[in-house]
Amino acid sequence: MRKILVTGGCGYIGSHTIVDLLENGFDVISIDDNSRSTKYLLDGITKITGKKVKNYNVDLKDYNDTRAVFQENEDIEGIIHFAAYKAVGESVEQPLMYFENNLFSLINLMKCVEEFEVPHFVFSSSCTVYGNPDTLPVTENSAIKNAESPYGATKQMGEDILNWIVKNGNSKAILLRYFNPVGAHPSILIGELPLGKPANLVPAITQTAIGKIEQLTVFGKDYPTRDGTCIRDYIHVSDIAHAHTLALQYMIDGKTKTNCDIFNLGSGNGFTVLEAIYAFEEVSATKLNYHLGPRRPGDVIAIYANNELAVNELGWIVKYDLKDMMHTAWLWEQKVKEDEQIIKNQQFQLN
Repeated sequence: MRKILVTGGCGYIGSHTIVDLLENGFDVISIDDNSRSTKYLLDGITKITGKKVKNYNVDLKDYNDTRAVFQENEDIEGIIHFAAYKAVGESVEQPLMYFENNLFSLINLMKCVEEFEVPHFVFSSSCTVYGNPDTLPVTENSAIKNAESPYGATKQMGEDILNWIVKNGNSKAILLRYFNPVGAHPSILIGELPLGKPANLVPAITQTAIGKIEQLTVFGKDYPTRDGTCIRDYIHVSDIAHAHTLALQYMIDGKTKTNCDIFNLGSGNGFTVLEAIYAFEEVSATKLNYHLGPRRPGDVIAIYANNELAVNELGWIVKYDLKDMMHTAWLWEQKVKEDEQIIKNQQFQLN
């Protein structure tokens, strides 16, 4: 079996992608320093797949420790890189931390890619590279605008770094620009597990519904949209995960058009924040306690994807709709509440 390294494998999208890789015949190892995760999702992976994935508790900012993983696994044929800080608001407040973590980790990985001749690299990018787009939906050829947050800037810089490195090298890269991953695996054994107050909308919704958060704040009520709130393209995390497997296989099969191909991963539909809340209230039969607050620095007004390239080239199919996303997210939140003490104990042991 082809060995694939997934960085951030104990995280939200990383864990779902590991499941998808295993179900499609790949061998997987993980690197995750667990600074923002626990092994709880790794346990879920084992329950779903029957396979135990080895995780190296390594900080990718430490080059020597990172290189040691490659020395131990010289047969790595591909890397899927998720390990990055991702909260837009936090990045505005602590930009230096984001530049250091997100860029140094990528640079150290690419040093190892070159030394150990790893042929395939999939980069977890983001629709934030488009900033506030001039036209919707955005395509892969839409203009790269000034980033609205340091987080978005690190994704733009990461793409630039990869483009330059693979331009004349022996490795291929695919940049996956995804929109707003939400929901949980249909088994409800893995899902989004933010440590501390969630920065993303859907876990904030589910935590409000279950009572962890007293009241949800909707950031901004005066945007030029149909109801005054931001518009986003929500995509189920299992759909996102499968796209990574397809992208990897696309490179292995020699189908890439350039040394660094790009694909948007979104549903192709834009929903306002309030529409997302209404969808959750419908599937959960729960009235949400929320209020309309001021805008949040770093947020774009509206963005959603044209996903035709990924559909046509990768053979990607979007299987889940917004109600599916909200339903699985709500079931997952209830499971997390049941296992709250287990999760806390694992985090305590890591710290």
